[in-house]
Amino acid sequence: MTVEERKTGAARTGSDTGTDLFNPVSAVRVSQVIVDQIRLLIQQGRLKPGDKLPSERDLCEQFGVSRVTVREALRVLEAGGLVEIRVGARGGAFVCTPSSARVGAGLADLLKLSPLTAAEVTEARMVFELGIAPIVVERATAEDIAALREICDRQQAALKDGSYAMALSAEFHVRVATCTHNAAIEMLVQSFHGPLLMSLEEAKDAAPLMGQRGSTEHREFVDAIERRDAGQATAIMRAHLQRTADRVAPRTTAC
Repeated sequence: MTVEERKTGAARTGSDTGTDLFNPVSAVRVSQVIVDQIRLLIQQGRLKPGDKLPSERDLCEQFGVSRVTVREALRVLEAGGLVEIRVGARGGAFVCTPSSARVGAGLADLLKLSPLTAAEVTEARMVFELGIAPIVVERATAEDIAALREICDRQQAALKDGSYAMALSAEFHVRVATCTHNAAIEMLVQSFHGPLLMSLEEAKDAAPLMGQRGSTEHREFVDAIERRDAGQATAIMRAHLQRTADRVAPRTTAC
C-alpha cells in the first residue's frame, strides 16, 4: 500500500483484501497489538461488518507471528463482540458489530467491580432517570405503557402475598428506560442493574415498608406517562428517588 493510499483511505476491505491491510508486529504482548490493529481498521471503516478476515495462515504471514498468537488475538476480538468465529467449509473469522447486550454486560462487570456506594448510585439515578423522564413521556407507546402496568400489577400482587422483592422495582426502572427507544440509554440502564438493585436493597433494609409506597408511585408515574404530562411524571419520579436517597444517605456521627 502506498503512502498516498493510506492518507486517502483507499485500502480495500473484505473479500478484495489481499496482503496490504496488516502490518508485521513485534511487541511483548504481540496478540494485543494485533487486536489493536484490527480494532482500528474496524473503527476506520476499512473492515466492515460481514467482512471475512484472511485465514489464520495468511494472518500469520502478514503479521509475522505464530498461529498461536493469531488465535489468541481472535479469541480476544470474539470475546469483545468484534469478530464471529464460524466453523465449517465456509467458516472463518468474520467482522461483526457488538450487540448492546454484550457491551452492556461489559459495563455491568466494571460497575460490579467498582466500590460504589448506595448513595452514589442513587445520586446518579437522580441525574439520569429525571433526565430521561420527558423522553419517556414523549416516546412511550401503548405497548410500553401496558408493559409497565403489568409490572405494577405483579408488584401489587407480591405485596399482598408478602413475596415482594426489590428486583421487581429494579425491573420497572429498567423497563422505563426501554420506553425511550434509545439503544444507548437502554444499554446504560441495563448495565446499571446490579448497582441499582444493591441500592434498593439497602434502602429497603432501612425502611422495610417502602415497597408499598414505591409501587404506588410507579403506578402514578405510568398514569402521568399515559396523560403525556412530562412535568407531573418528572415530579413523581423526583419524589420517588428522593425517598430512596434519604434512606441510603451516609450517616454522620457527632464528635
